[in-house]
Amino acid sequence: MASIPLAEVAAHLDALLRTSDVPDYPGAHNGVQVENTNPVTRVAVAVDASLHTIEAAIKQKANLLVVHHGLFWSGMQPLRGRAYDRIRLLITHDIAVYSSHLPLDLHPTLGNNVLLAQALHLQPSGGFAQFQSVAVGVMGIADVDMEELAVRADVIARSEGGHLVCVGLTPGRRTRRWALCTGAGASSDTLREAAAAGVDTLIVGEGPHHTGVEAAELGIAVLYVGHYATETFGVRALGAELARRFELPWTFLTAPTGL
Repeated sequence: MASIPLAEVAAHLDALLRTSDVPDYPGAHNGVQVENTNPVTRVAVAVDASLHTIEAAIKQKANLLVVHHGLFWSGMQPLRGRAYDRIRLLITHDIAVYSSHLPLDLHPTLGNNVLLAQALHLQPSGGFAQFQSVAVGVMGIADVDMEELAVRADVIARSEGGHLVCVGLTPGRRTRRWALCTGAGASSDTLREAAAAGVDTLIVGEGPHHTGVEAAELGIAVLYVGHYATETFGVRALGAELARRFELPWTFLTAPTGL
């Protein structure tokens, strides 16, 4: 059975994901968020570091939990209530946590955006959704019936416990230029960027109500595939990568929200 020091696993992930080079939100804290004492012998991957996924990792006897959404989005906070429960379980069961947010979203081969595009049979040709001068999402050219693209997206959404929501889907309309940004990818900013690029179809995880209104005004169709559903791809790819590199067994912990 493989037994790899946490520092070695983390160093590999940091280098692969360019963790120190990719900008992110202050609460992301990419990299190791919680250490453990023993070498890594089994990996669990999940979209979120939650009580549910931590308890599932314990059941799987994993001692490294790799997630997309880490523990500390709210910044410094007292370890009380649910925050205490999460940390207590991790330390009691000697489980380390490694988190990767935007570095995982934008990775060119393991990232949520490129892998979702591939699942939709779309070929990226450029970047989209600028964050601090870095493209988080992807965009490209296509010639596909928009309703067919929506069917593909709905299969992905339903496979992860959600459902597709569409704005501006018109029978007979074709997708010629598309843009994609997983997670909370619909915003006034991404819609303006899409319109400026001549995009007719925007594919995202989720977005607030006003983005549907703005999209209709701009003549852009939006496929809301689900925040959770669009961000399962990257952590699964990291699990497979750790198995390839270190021969570590891994498990994907499903915890859909339907959103």
